[in-house]
Amino acid sequence: MTTATGQRLRDTAQTALRIAAGLTYFVHGAQKLLGWFGGFGDAGTVELMTRFGAAGVIETVAGALIVLGLFTRPAAFIASGEMAVAYFWIHWGGGSLLWWQNRGELVMLYSFVWLLFAAWGAGPYSLDAWLRRRYQARSLGSPDGHHG
Repeated sequence: MTTATGQRLRDTAQTALRIAAGLTYFVHGAQKLLGWFGGFGDAGTVELMTRFGAAGVIETVAGALIVLGLFTRPAAFIASGEMAVAYFWIHWGGGSLLWWQNRGELVMLYSFVWLLFAAWGAGPYSLDAWLRRRYQARSLGSPDGHHG
């Protein structure tokens, strides 16, 4: 396998993970916040000014941004933090640090996946990359980096 082929495969896999994980994260938020996809609890939505409301906002907004690959690093960093808080506050708070006992494996995985995207960024198949290429093309268009 050539280096270029390997890089394309890694870029495609990174994009596929970003979109799949972002969509599932968005769905969790939309369930809480908007009552979509089966809703949340008995009422179908959560109270906005609660911890579940805050989680719904973060999951919906960050999930959508991550899927699009827009502002991926800060969105993923915030999402990673939210999942770390959920692990320690909700899952570990139930008495056990061990994810196979406290049912925290999903939030633990989300926390580390989002930490990876906070470090790596969205990858070349994203709006972040498109905006960066567009900015660089404009900067190269004039000696001082400005047009007009």
